[in-house]
Formats: sequence, structure tokens, C-alpha cells
Amino acid sequence: MPTFVIDQPLPVMESKESDQWSSGICDCTDDMADCCFGCWCCPCHACIHSREYGQCLCLPLLDIFGIIPPVTMSMRVSMRQRYGIKGNFCNDCVNATFCNCCVWCQMSREMKSRNIPIVLISARNE
Repeated sequence: MPTFVIDQPLPVMESKESDQWSSGICDCTDDMADCCFGCWCCPCHACIHSREYGQCLCLPLLDIFGIIPPVTMSMRVSMRQRYGIKGNFCNDCVNATFCNCCVWCQMSREMKSRNIPIVLISARNE
């Protein structure tokens, strides 16, 4: 009978990485292809990057049911904590509410610049 080992990711706190976002919230045009995709089809863009981050593909679609997008906000908070980026919950809330598309583009650029693979669950036979 196979034994499954579940590994949970730990926050990535490397001293060589900056404690700031690699790009600003309004720097969407730094990656034009990502910017266009995010502006023209933000739900698809958010779903793809949510999956790349290790979350459920359709999770960002839950944002359409509220005034404050809870999934976008929680993903931003999670990314800040995982990468050791300084910030606060209030700033995350304001950005997620009023600059949703820009937030997803910023998180996409951050994942590309950090280039840290996220592995949530691994299974192996022992």
C-alpha cells in the first residue's frame, strides 16, 4: 500500500531577495503581454496566475460576489507573507478593491521575478 507524504510550503525568506515588490502597482506596462491579457480578460488572467501560485484555478471567480474582492486581497497578503514583502492589510484591501487588474498583473510580475517554484503537495511511494 503506498504511503503519501504531504509537504506544505514555508514562507520564502531569503536575504538576497528584496523586502519590497519588484515593481509598483501601476507598472503594468513593464510586461505588455501580461498587461493586455490582464486588462482584456482579468478573470482568465487571475485564474491562470492563481493556479501558478498553487491555488485552485477557479478561486478568483469568487471575487464577483462582493464589493471587496476577498480572493484577490487574500492572494496579495499571502504573496507578501510568502516572499517577505513589507506592507499592510489596509493597503492590500484598497489596492484589491480599486486596482484589481493591476494587482493581478503585479502579482504575476512578482512570481516571474522571484522565480521561486511553489510545490504544495507531493506524493511518493515509500
